[in-house]
Amino acid sequence: MVLFDLLGRRWALGILWNLSGEVLTFRELQSRCDSVSPTVLNTRLKELRTAGLVEKAENGYALTQAGTALNQHLEPLGDWAAGWTRSL
Repeated sequence: MVLFDLLGRRWALGILWNLSGEVLTFRELQSRCDSVSPTVLNTRLKELRTAGLVEKAENGYALTQAGTALNQHLEPLGDWAAGWTRSL
């Protein structure tokens, strides 16, 4: 339930999704999450770092090994959701 609580917070999944496969600076991440405020983004990054899913890399933020593993489990859910929304 702790994981679902964390992932259910505004922009948590969006941050993880945008960091999949690449390192992004704070500004790049904010640009990709177009409606997130700097305060919310900073808070979510701190929470995701504390949970061990995101780390501060040399050139920005990146998924940790655990974050990458989580993302691999979330990808099928994203595929399912895309099909589900088309059926609505």
